Amino acid sequence: MDVERFDVIVLGAGPGGEVAVFRLAPRGLKVALVERELIGGECGYWACVPSKTLLRPREIDIAARRGFGTGPTTLNWPQVAEYRDYMVRGYDDSAQVGAYGEMGVTVVKAPGRLVGPGAVEAGGRRLEAPQVIVATGSEPVVVPVAGLNEAGYWTNREATAMREIPESVVVQGGGPVAVELAQVFAAYGATVTLVQRGPRILAGQEPEASELLTKALEQAGVRVLTGVTVQAVQGGDAGKVAALSDGSTVEAAVFVVATGRQPRVADIGLEALGLSTDRALAVDAHGRVRGGPDGLWAVGDVTGVALFTHVAKYQGRAVAANILAARGDGEARELDYAAVPRVVFSAPEVASVGLTEAQASAVGVAVKVATVELSAVSRSFTFEREPRGLLKLLSRGDDGVIVGATAVGPLASEWIHVGALAVRAALTASFLRDTMFQFPTFAEVYVAAAEQLAS
Repeated sequence: MDVERFDVIVLGAGPGGEVAVFRLAPRGLKVALVERELIGGECGYWACVPSKTLLRPREIDIAARRGFGTGPTTLNWPQVAEYRDYMVRGYDDSAQVGAYGEMGVTVVKAPGRLVGPGAVEAGGRRLEAPQVIVATGSEPVVVPVAGLNEAGYWTNREATAMREIPESVVVQGGGPVAVELAQVFAAYGATVTLVQRGPRILAGQEPEASELLTKALEQAGVRVLTGVTVQAVQGGDAGKVAALSDGSTVEAAVFVVATGRQPRVADIGLEALGLSTDRALAVDAHGRVRGGPDGLWAVGDVTGVALFTHVAKYQGRAVAANILAARGDGEARELDYAAVPRVVFSAPEVASVGLTEAQASAVGVAVKVATVELSAVSRSFTFEREPRGLLKLLSRGDDGVIVGATAVGPLASEWIHVGALAVRAALTASFLRDTMFQFPTFAEVYVAAAEQLAS
């Protein structure tokens, strides 16, 4: 087998891998990009992009129902599905492959495996480079349930790519993916039951956020069952029956598994480098794989740091900068995960950054807490008749530095970034208190919360 030599090989063409390529190839490096499926990865075809596209008409409908002088809208599923297909490019990445070719990037569309330090085999080709970036992403966690494989199930892939809306759905899980998919199905007319094994949905968020969103789901017609597990599933294409741990059963046309994701480390050749194949690829502050050979980097979900597209892109930018810096081109960067935004694109949206109150207690950080209803700011009433939402802001007890924020309400995914900047820059509550925010906006709620903390 002939050897093809490059400066950098990127294994995986999701957001993290693509960001790195876009920063390396234009700087004169010879780059190979290996992808087993579609350029753009999970996010672009089966996760972030299609799910938010499917959620958008529902957002408009809810805003119209909760507004004033407006009413329910008509959700046209065929038109929504057609636009979803447009957003995912008809599941065709040929244009992206061509664009990379024009950039001088060698694209290999085949499963890739690490076969030694600086060496990857894919599609019958051997590629070698002094720098290799692993960006293989993640895959769904499927909790073993008796009869599930025989009965059949959907993951986020089948759900976001569905052609028709099922009459009824059981969603297993209570995290962001489960909540968002439950609202998608309900919006387009399905009868939805969400089954969460823990005592509340969104266990990683503040309890106040979970409570608000549970009420919103129930108001949207979603049946929320907490503290129960799925013990067995029977049936087939004609329908399924899920037996629950409390002795009850739930019938549905479709069973959706949304119980989390895990780094995709299997079958990529890590054992050839003496690395574990049963856990995430741990990276140092520069993005290098701990315990790996020189020149081995990792970005995105495979690192297990935080399975978000924005984290993958952030890591991709840093790793590309560090590879360039080693060549004397620019400055090196260090990765800092203190202010990772976390958003559930539900209605209302739930967004957070930094520590929750429980997390602060667990790590021994004494905090002051301020919780302000969103109705405290005028924008809430110009937005809808009956405002719902809140801001929970945490500051360190000894110096007043903001260490966490949770926002629930319309467009929380946008105004959470005030909290993200505060955590990242170690701003104090008094600094936020004395900052001017545009009137009328949701962001003004930070002033009300900061006044409580700074008093």
